[in-house]
Amino acid sequence: YERGRTDFLRLQNVHHIKLAEGSLGEEMVWVVRHMEIDYKAPARMDDLILIETRVSEIRGARVIMAQKITCEGRLLSEARVEAVMITKEGHPRRIPDEWRNAFTGN
Repeated sequence: YERGRTDFLRLQNVHHIKLAEGSLGEEMVWVVRHMEIDYKAPARMDDLILIETRVSEIRGARVIMAQKITCEGRLLSEARVEAVMITKEGHPRRIPDEWRNAFTGN
């Protein structure tokens, strides 16, 4: 799931390294605050899996993402992830409007 979220952000031109280096004026990171996973079926070694990620809610510094993993059209698991953008000192920071629009397709 982590790789799916990272790739989703990268496709929206949001890069973890740039964020940590202070691209928004201060050094920030994404942290997972809460995650729920519902396993439906097993994956096997060398299976080619697809991780789908979409944003279902954005509020302040947090984003809730719905994710699912499939293999050849078969649902393997579903997840709900709450991630928060914080400073290196641990203080939450509002997600920029530009990102909100990119995440929701507006």
